[in-house]
Amino acid sequence: MSPVLADVLLVTALIGALALAHRPLGDYMAAVYSSGKHLRVEKWIYRSVGANPDAEMRWPAYLRGVLAFSAVSVIFLYVLQRIQDKLPLSLGFKPIAPDQAFNTAMSFVSNTNWQSYSGEVAMSHVTQTAGLAVQNFVSAAVGMAVAVALVRGFARSRTGDLGNFWSDLVRGVVRVLLPISLVAAVLLIAAGAVQNFGDIHTVTTLTGDRQAISPGAVASQEAIKDLGTNGGGFFNANSAHPFENPGGFTNLLEIFLLLVIPFSLPRTFGRMAGNVRQGYAIVAAMGIIWFLGVVAVTWIEFAHPGTASQIAGGSMEGKEQRFGEGPSSLFAVSTTMTSTGSVNSFHDSFQGLSGGVLLLGMMLGEIAPGGVGSGLYGMLIMAVIAVFIAGLMVGRTPEYLGKKIGTRQIKLAACYILITPALVLIGTAVAMALGKGQSSMTNVGAHGFSEVLYAYTSASNNNGSAFAGFAANTEYHNTMLGLCMALGRFLPMVFVLALAGSLAEQKPVPETAGTLRTEKPLFTGLLVGAIVIITGLTFFPALALGPLAEGLAT
Repeated sequence: MSPVLADVLLVTALIGALALAHRPLGDYMAAVYSSGKHLRVEKWIYRSVGANPDAEMRWPAYLRGVLAFSAVSVIFLYVLQRIQDKLPLSLGFKPIAPDQAFNTAMSFVSNTNWQSYSGEVAMSHVTQTAGLAVQNFVSAAVGMAVAVALVRGFARSRTGDLGNFWSDLVRGVVRVLLPISLVAAVLLIAAGAVQNFGDIHTVTTLTGDRQAISPGAVASQEAIKDLGTNGGGFFNANSAHPFENPGGFTNLLEIFLLLVIPFSLPRTFGRMAGNVRQGYAIVAAMGIIWFLGVVAVTWIEFAHPGTASQIAGGSMEGKEQRFGEGPSSLFAVSTTMTSTGSVNSFHDSFQGLSGGVLLLGMMLGEIAPGGVGSGLYGMLIMAVIAVFIAGLMVGRTPEYLGKKIGTRQIKLAACYILITPALVLIGTAVAMALGKGQSSMTNVGAHGFSEVLYAYTSASNNNGSAFAGFAANTEYHNTMLGLCMALGRFLPMVFVLALAGSLAEQKPVPETAGTLRTEKPLFTGLLVGAIVIITGLTFFPALALGPLAEGLAT
């Protein structure tokens, strides 16, 4: 079987699996967040934290819950890293340095999972499981909670109530993330992934060298790492490591886990909003952009332009032989179009234009399909922008799901879409101007600039993947990238929840003959066009200096 045909069949199987999961999982999540009942274990959690799960919250109270919980999580994870040498199962590892501990704490709490360390030689078993793995669950659940709050803003009327943050957080973990992660972890273990709490083993290699092999609770962390669109690997090589990703089946399973909740949440949105066709329009826009990205990167990698790749007969530098160009490209696009830092190849070794597509996937705001929760609320913000543009074209007040998009709503949406571009461009510019970017680059010219641009794009968009050629473990980058992660995660949530509150207070507007039908293919096309144009106008100059210049030079 030719590699191209094998890749086509792989993508087809993935799309089929996602299509089969879309309806049942989406309906299940809608039922979870709409239920008035609490499980016994959930009641115990509410009592332990002193929360009343039945108390409705307006958007300021909901936001305070998000920020307070996240702040406590940052402090806990920071302290855990600083004292890990004094805890059981430390494996003899030293405490993490203050700047790196701050970076890692902010990274995992913000669902970014950027790693400036090698997990197998830095993090103890307790830090990995009680710290990093726990944040994989709760940071994903926070994103889902904010998305559900925005959906309620569209679905409700004449009230400012958006639900209860603590109830949404706990249900997301207990009823959605934990059960699926358990099944996924068992499948990974059965396929060869490692799961234990053993000591480091030192072995003699075939060449006579001594090598330290680190064990750990890998499969359980791998499952939620991908399902929660987190991405922080147990090992430095991430999903390129055979202990995390043993073969072709696990590779496909991990890509499926990356995409299944983000692609199913539009169904949840449609169910909770009372019109499932609205969800189909959103998921169609997500799917179109994701598929175009997969086709573009796969085609470029198979074409292997450039003298070095042509002499080698393929673009296999930085890719695992057991995966090859096609599955590596599929994984790369899926991880950069979700807020996931998980990688099974080194993006630094991709072709120049491929790297540009991967960068663009993050610059879009990671909404195709985006992170768990963040992808849906990011796409809904873009839908608000799209209906506003349509309203300007026909000269009438724009509406979406029966809610008027007025001055307040469009200002909030505009602030949302301006945050990450400002962080990316200002962060990159300052790093280059101060010389901090050049000193961390392992390449020169356009590719070196792409390394810096990729790092700040990844951090500000809460992705977490890296070009792998950028030396990020410095006091400057640990601090600045940590700040970008925090601002890129929590500032947008402020505007999302404020928008949700303003929508929930409105009285529904009756549909008329002039109302834009937002469940139709025409709107899906308008939405895709608005996303591409807005992103292209914002980031084209930066892309022209990096990946486009490199790609055109080959």
